[in-house]
Amino acid sequence: MSASPPIDTERPPSGRIIFVSAIFAAAACGIVYELIAGTLSSYLLGDSITQFSLIIGLFLTAMGVGSFLSRFITRDLIAWFVLGQVAVGLVGGFAALIGFAAFAYTDLCQPILYGLVVVVGSLVGLEIPLVVRILRNLSTLRGTLANVLSADYLGALAASVVFPFALLPRFGLVGAGMLAGLVNVLVGGAVLWRFRGDVRRMSGVLAPSIVLAIVALGAGLGFSHRIVGRLEGALYQDEIVYTKQSQYQLIVITRWRNDLRLYLNRHLQFAAIDEYRYHEALVLPAMEAAARRQRVLILGGGDGLAARQVFKYRDVERVDLVDLDPAVTDLFQTAPMLTNLNKNSLNDPRLHIHNTDAFRFLQDSTDLYDVVLIDLPDPSRAELGKLYSRTFYGLVGRHLAEGGVMTCQSTSPFRSRSAFWCIAHTAAAAQWGPEGSLQMEVRPYHTLVPTFGTWGFILAGVRLPPTTDLKISVPSDYITTAFLPGLFVFPPDMSDIETPISDLDDPKVVELYEYGYHKILD
Repeated sequence: MSASPPIDTERPPSGRIIFVSAIFAAAACGIVYELIAGTLSSYLLGDSITQFSLIIGLFLTAMGVGSFLSRFITRDLIAWFVLGQVAVGLVGGFAALIGFAAFAYTDLCQPILYGLVVVVGSLVGLEIPLVVRILRNLSTLRGTLANVLSADYLGALAASVVFPFALLPRFGLVGAGMLAGLVNVLVGGAVLWRFRGDVRRMSGVLAPSIVLAIVALGAGLGFSHRIVGRLEGALYQDEIVYTKQSQYQLIVITRWRNDLRLYLNRHLQFAAIDEYRYHEALVLPAMEAAARRQRVLILGGGDGLAARQVFKYRDVERVDLVDLDPAVTDLFQTAPMLTNLNKNSLNDPRLHIHNTDAFRFLQDSTDLYDVVLIDLPDPSRAELGKLYSRTFYGLVGRHLAEGGVMTCQSTSPFRSRSAFWCIAHTAAAAQWGPEGSLQMEVRPYHTLVPTFGTWGFILAGVRLPPTTDLKISVPSDYITTAFLPGLFVFPPDMSDIETPISDLDDPKVVELYEYGYHKILD
């Protein structure tokens, strides 16, 4: 049996402590870079599952490459560790900024992002092998590996908690990257200071590099919001009047003359010049088809525009609005330009805001509603697919009072015909009640919103009145009694087609949605 390496008694335990602490901080920064890359690629390129899968795979592979390459570093291990911290701090710190710039000004965003991930992953992969070799004379190999790997995993855990709840909302993607870069460089500086006697041969290079990196990253952090504002300005046609990175999404509002537009993660949500067409089509048919209108549930609709239409009906007594992101509802409750647009609907005493997931709200609530209005994002990602599943519509059905109805925005029957009819068929297949005895009658309809083109909806309920009996009883700018029946008539190129049912474990609607839009764009 081989003996454990002897402990170097000339170095106090503080040397071991500082390196273990360095691994904790470096691991946290590495996870932050990985999360930033995954979030940025999902935000810019779409398809979050594919992008996160590729980013994680590339990052881990690159870490393996970095670990392999560490074998070729045979001297000045501490100096190389410090240099690695400076390099990963600079590349990782500026990665999000470079990614934004590449998307705004080139057609090479994807390869540039993936290249940055490989570089950062390789530099992160160098860290643990170097530290283990540095510490092998301060402890047994068993103790060294246990300490280093424990610090590495704990650092990763810390970053995975801090990133979504603190770093991203407070600093945004670019600022969070700069801050992580600063931490890496400061770790390198602390190690250099503690072991300055061991790296005299390279201190003339390392010390100035650390100072310059701190200045660059500090300046980048200080001006990150201004820099991102300029880059985002290149991504939008109109003047940006508001931008904020919330815990869940990037919120951007643009203005051109009197037209305000809301973008969430770069996806247009409404244009003030014609949003009334969409929201009248979403709200008025359901409000007129319901047996009563006292209690209304809005899933999504954090901009208050659907609620504005609901409050046209004086017999409405209570509205529950469920929107995941408090940053959106707070904005549309307080910003004068937006409260003017939604007629201050979110501050109406009859309206109650619930900032939670729509699926979870339906699971936890026992309330019944006369009208349920579903104004959720399109099923463009797997995590949104559950909101268009048979299970979800079954939950909605359980919350319908007798004579209650539901309307759901259902994407474009022209651009994504299969996804639209999949939503309609899935809602019709939903069952609830004793032994699944209750189902909804579903009536698809569509309208034209100039900004979006042809847009589709479904009207559903256990028992629906004839479409010809619906009368619009409130003032409107678009939907009238005479106009309403025509919304339920589809031309041949948007007519009903056979589709699968979308379930929680197999969200077919997401696949159909992506295929439909890619087919149109190609």
